[in-house]
Amino acid sequence: MAILKIARMGHPVLRVRAEEIDDPMAPEVQRLVPHMLETMVDADGLGLAAPQIYVSKRLVIFSIPADRADEFGGEVVPMSVLINPVIEPLSDEMVTGWEGCLSVPGLRGQVARHTHVGYRGLSLKGKPIEREAKGWHARVVQHEFDHLDGILYPQRMDNLGELVFESEIKHLIEDPEERAAVERAD
Repeated sequence: MAILKIARMGHPVLRVRAEEIDDPMAPEVQRLVPHMLETMVDADGLGLAAPQIYVSKRLVIFSIPADRADEFGGEVVPMSVLINPVIEPLSDEMVTGWEGCLSVPGLRGQVARHTHVGYRGLSLKGKPIEREAKGWHARVVQHEFDHLDGILYPQRMDNLGELVFESEIKHLIEDPEERAAVERAD
């Protein structure tokens, strides 16, 4: 396995809709996922989309591991691999929260996201996956799926005045636990 370079905001691969994957069982897809996982873990991220590692394909991985679940509302989300995912809001309710991104290093921003979504796609074995997500799980899913359509979280922000450097976020969040979670979130 290898730790791959992460594309940063401004690179063309992050600005276009990623291509569908014809065969989830294709060797290149099977080889890519372990590299993505190692890259995500090394970067201390919660998710990674293939375009973030310069591969314009509709593939995402994400998780909220047990050792970080308390930071994100207590929910553990097992490592998930989704190929050609589709998402749909299951509620009109939106909540604004802090987000960061491995492709936008050093910054955090306030982004409104649906509180409840459904998503489906294919597993690495080509089997259908269909789930619902709420809370941080829903936020992570929406964030990663956006990468597949060429959207970075600053494009979702209502107020760019709420785009801040991680080192300055302490001035905006009074609760120490929430501040710690935001400083580690991706």
